Amino acid sequence: MLNYEEEIRKFKPSLEVEDIEDAVYEEDLTDMQDLLKEVMEKKKKKK
Repeated sequence: MLNYEEEIRKFKPSLEVEDIEDAVYEEDLTDMQDLLKEVMEKKKKKK
């Protein structure tokens, strides 16, 4: 039978998770709302 408390004490997060987290925060993530704002601004400038 597993001793969950012992397993939790031994747990160490994966280094890959930390690396991914840093990469995501450093990345310029443009979402749909950003794209729509850009399109609307360009449309206003053309008028």
